[in-house]
Amino acid sequence: MHTRFPRTPVLAGNDVEAKRAELLHYFHATFDRYESLFELLSCDEAYYRKPITLRHPLIFYFGHTATFFINKFLLAGLIDKRIDPRLESMFAVGVDEMSWDDLDDARYDWPTVAEVRAYRNKARVVIDGVIRNTPFALPIGWNDPFWAVLMGIEHDRIHLETSSVLIRQHALAYVRPHPDWQPCRDSGPAPANSLVDIPGGRVLLGRAFTDPVYGWDNEYGRHQAEVSAFQASRHLVSNGEFRAFVDAGGYADDRYWDEEGAAWKRFAQASHPTFWVPDATAPDGWKLRLLAEEVPMPWDWPVETNCLEARAFCRWKSAETGLPVRLPTEDEWNRLHEHVGLGDVPHDAPAAANLHLDHWASSCPVNRFAHGELFDVVGNVWQWCETPTYPFDGFAVHPIYDDFTSPTFDERHNLIKGGSWISTGNESRHVSRYAFRRHFFQHAGFRYVVTHTPVTNPVSAYETDAMVSQYAEFHYGDAAFGVPNFPQAMAQLAIDAHRRHGNGGEARALDLGCATGRASFELARVFAKVIGIDFSARFIQVGIRMAETGAIRYTLPEEGELVSYHERRLDSLGLAESAGRVEFWQGDACNLKDIFSGFDLILAANLIDRLYAPRRFLDAVAARLNPGGLLVLASPYTWLEEFTKRSEWIGGFKKDGESYTTLDGLKDILGDRFTLVEGPVAVPFVIRETRRKHQHTLSEVTVWKRKP
Repeated sequence: MHTRFPRTPVLAGNDVEAKRAELLHYFHATFDRYESLFELLSCDEAYYRKPITLRHPLIFYFGHTATFFINKFLLAGLIDKRIDPRLESMFAVGVDEMSWDDLDDARYDWPTVAEVRAYRNKARVVIDGVIRNTPFALPIGWNDPFWAVLMGIEHDRIHLETSSVLIRQHALAYVRPHPDWQPCRDSGPAPANSLVDIPGGRVLLGRAFTDPVYGWDNEYGRHQAEVSAFQASRHLVSNGEFRAFVDAGGYADDRYWDEEGAAWKRFAQASHPTFWVPDATAPDGWKLRLLAEEVPMPWDWPVETNCLEARAFCRWKSAETGLPVRLPTEDEWNRLHEHVGLGDVPHDAPAAANLHLDHWASSCPVNRFAHGELFDVVGNVWQWCETPTYPFDGFAVHPIYDDFTSPTFDERHNLIKGGSWISTGNESRHVSRYAFRRHFFQHAGFRYVVTHTPVTNPVSAYETDAMVSQYAEFHYGDAAFGVPNFPQAMAQLAIDAHRRHGNGGEARALDLGCATGRASFELARVFAKVIGIDFSARFIQVGIRMAETGAIRYTLPEEGELVSYHERRLDSLGLAESAGRVEFWQGDACNLKDIFSGFDLILAANLIDRLYAPRRFLDAVAARLNPGGLLVLASPYTWLEEFTKRSEWIGGFKKDGESYTTLDGLKDILGDRFTLVEGPVAVPFVIRETRRKHQHTLSEVTVWKRKP
């Protein structure tokens, strides 16, 4: 084996030139190791035959990591010209299939292996020159152009692992053993598994952007949770332990498979783990496929499955034992890691785990590396978790790699933890957060936990509905062109008017047409109870999510198909304390339930010209207010027949030959029960449509006091 593969560097210190030399070594060692992996391929044809139909052929991955450096260096301003625009376009984006039956039928005019190798050599020279000659300061941070150097190297290491999985799935005729990639040769009977008590406790996850070690975007932010005590299997599930599930007909019994798993199983015609090879000539009838060979089944090595198979095993195990068996959550895995007191791979000693290519180019027995009371808490194979990946509070995408993690926030990508024998650099760190689709194969297996605690998964998805996202930004986003935030401004205007003209009560306020809820939270700074009502369930869900979790996430259109990713938080707006005094309801302003009454203030901002029966609403609204309470109306009076039939308009037309404005209509309708105490005044607002297109509008505000 090679000398110890260099670890991901600490990006702080006082000696820039020493750090430059370390980064140069880190790059070349990584680039070399990646190229040595492809020396496992036995012929040029192996580069063009797809190991699996759902991914590109290996020629793509041979070129992809080099072009990634060039593409990101251009975005970061580290270089100003391309090496080969055609290849840098062709090798830019890989394949992450949506499902196991997504077939990629695209045909590519792939370059020759020699052409790609020549391109890699040119790219190596450019990357080397950037590292040698670009000025930088320590520490190297997230926003520094030089961050792209680490991004390229760590990306290379990810593909070192994922490409090794594809090579392992290739036909044996296309691979050959290699001295740099020798597997473990130790095996024996599978050890009996047992359960270890893991005490409950708090987990605190997430990194600060000032942490001087490279990380991917989903590692940053903050998450904390209380984890109940549970039991964990002492060992990873071995091939031997999993065999009992296979022999019991577990693959044929749909009772153990959820809907997604059963559909994948039928499609793949799976009857055993994918790397198991039936062979009547082998002892026990099975062999195991490694990178470049098949070996007699090592029953004491960890089984390698996708998440769906791991879940099915746990259901079978639960039925067999009567215990609540399942995969661990991300929080439980971190609690387990903390319980045994593990640190990251040291820089100056071999890993005390089958990790970071420090030992073999394969798995090894599950009882080889003890970590406290457990074995293989990290290393050997990745461990599937029940938790779909999600962003921590404070998540942000990196400006030059905005699609690394965010497309996986879809409830379909489950987290894997702990790393495998080939996980190096960032991958080997316990803070790393990688996720794959549940049907996907990696060098991944699992350990199980026993607990009655149900799985609760944080909300991961970004709101992508265009209108909902637009209003989320309108309510919680950045001010545009110096125009104050409209819901905040309206809430403050209403509070000020109430203090000048109201009945003195500050018990209850109603925010009608609350949309995504910002004004409701603002009113709750003052009022003991605020009810937010909107006709749109989609809008209301945003407000509810904000109240319950303190954060929302959404995408905004930039231009064409490009989007940006945003997180907004109540605490950063100074509204976290207000959340407990707000309730959101779906409702029809023209037909409110009787329970919505007894208010000291009603705010109806940009509502009346979107109602199907605005007169009905105005006729009934006084009954919702306490005597002396205020009604604050705001509207741009943009009457449109798609929202309000012409016969229902309360202004904006000729009456008796004269112009009859909406304000005239309001005075006529409200005059018997209300006194106009303020207004009309114009309050501006801006709604963002795209990065370069905004809608600027003036809303007319009037304040009405209910007569005794």
